[in-house]
Amino acid sequence: MKYILLVILTFFTACSLKNYTHSESKIIIIKTPHLKFSDLAYVKSTEDSVRLELFVAGTNVQNIEINHLICLNEGCMIKSSFNKEYLNENYPDTILQNIVLGKSVYDTKNLKKISNGFEQKIQNSHVNIFYKVTHNEIYFKDKKNKILFKIKDIK
Repeated sequence: MKYILLVILTFFTACSLKNYTHSESKIIIIKTPHLKFSDLAYVKSTEDSVRLELFVAGTNVQNIEINHLICLNEGCMIKSSFNKEYLNENYPDTILQNIVLGKSVYDTKNLKKISNGFEQKIQNSHVNIFYKVTHNEIYFKDKKNKILFKIKDIK
């Protein structure tokens, strides 16, 4: 019984025991069929994990932790399950973390360097994505699946 309790505690705290090396406040807009948010957020990150702390009117309303799992206030799930439930099941497992960190998606497919960053256009039978990363803004829009992420620096 003691070992079962230890395993359960380890599982549920796996997403919360991080010492983040980088923290920034951002304005974030998230629009998906099952997740909507537009306000201030803190983006905290390490080499291999990211934590979004979402606030509305100064109150923390949701935390999203991304490492080997994606954890919400309600619990943790594997990345493919998160994509299926909140984004699109055809997205690569790393897409959310890459968007939040401003890294390329889909293994740099159709990556075009621009003066202050890069952009990608990815279109197939499952997605119609325009993704642009500049020094002060991340913009991801999938027209086909009605998904938008916009992350801007606070000036």
